[in-house]
Amino acid sequence: MADPSSATALETVGANPVRLWGLTMAERNARIGRQAGLGGAGCPVIMADARFAADPAWLPHVAAHPGMVLTLGGAPAIAHARDEHEAALLRSAMRDGTPLAEAQRFELIPFETGGTLENRALRKRERPFLMELTSASRGAIERASYAGAYKGVTDLLTKYLWPEWALLLTRLAARLGLSPNMVTTIGAGLCVLATVAFAYGYYWIGLALGLVFMVLDTVDGKLARCTITSSRWGNVFDHGMDLVHPPFWWWFWATGLAHVGLALSDTLFWWVEGAIFAGYIVQRAIEGAFIARFGGIHIHVWQQFDSRFRLVTARRNPNMVILFASVVFGRPDIGIVAVAVWTILSCGVHLVRLFQAFARQRRGETIGSWLADA
Repeated sequence: MADPSSATALETVGANPVRLWGLTMAERNARIGRQAGLGGAGCPVIMADARFAADPAWLPHVAAHPGMVLTLGGAPAIAHARDEHEAALLRSAMRDGTPLAEAQRFELIPFETGGTLENRALRKRERPFLMELTSASRGAIERASYAGAYKGVTDLLTKYLWPEWALLLTRLAARLGLSPNMVTTIGAGLCVLATVAFAYGYYWIGLALGLVFMVLDTVDGKLARCTITSSRWGNVFDHGMDLVHPPFWWWFWATGLAHVGLALSDTLFWWVEGAIFAGYIVQRAIEGAFIARFGGIHIHVWQQFDSRFRLVTARRNPNMVILFASVVFGRPDIGIVAVAVWTILSCGVHLVRLFQAFARQRRGETIGSWLADA
């Protein structure tokens, strides 16, 4: 965090009675500013018109470009004033909702024709939203805010099946005043109950509990981003849960087969569990090696193929699709074997991609994300 005495200042101009995710624009901008290291006094200053709601990506982007003014409908919405004279010009235009005087002093960026930005954290490239916030537009802005918090490269369930479910639950959690950590805690309880259900062969109950947990696993992150309440502990809690629980699910799924008369032989059980556990570790190691070797780039965003393969690679959610299908056909034993096979195949694909990246780098090619060039 920057020293408040030397950080670029942040000012919300005017007031707006309409709240977004339960926050006034001044509160929301202040939270975004704190995360971006803004919050000093005087100039330079990042100025935001309270009439507008903007994606959190815009404040740090404008902060990185002195003299930049992002406009909507010709009026300044977010701007970087380098001195008090520029700040006064911007303050006047924002309060009146009019174009800037002495516009030649600034770098004007009309939102309507602006370019896109890469969001490395969410693995996507897009034009972040900027809209006038009114009681009539609040629903649309909350939807845009929620969509902006969604990862662009993820699994097929998260991307296609439950965005609407998670949006409804995110709105409900915000209205109830639940924190992201509260949602994560509720999900953690359901995760444990699902594990117990699998251990005793209650696969349909376990799948139902697991489904709710997986949706809440999306909700907590979206709630944190939409309400600007991300924290180091919340990130550790959420990602720690994601990292730890899948092997337990696959283990107890296999042991639970004994309760439904479909127990694997000892030899097959250890081959299956060994493949799943080893594959899980190897796949995470490959991802970590790619990030470490290529400057923080995720293997899933290297090329379009990698982003598409992320939809189905052997992570928890795609594996649950396999297991769900196996229960539908009354063969959860075949399902866990299929998960083991798919885990090994997925590891093979990622290992090949890692070696291909190494080879290309040795030939002098730069390894980067296709999203950065999209």
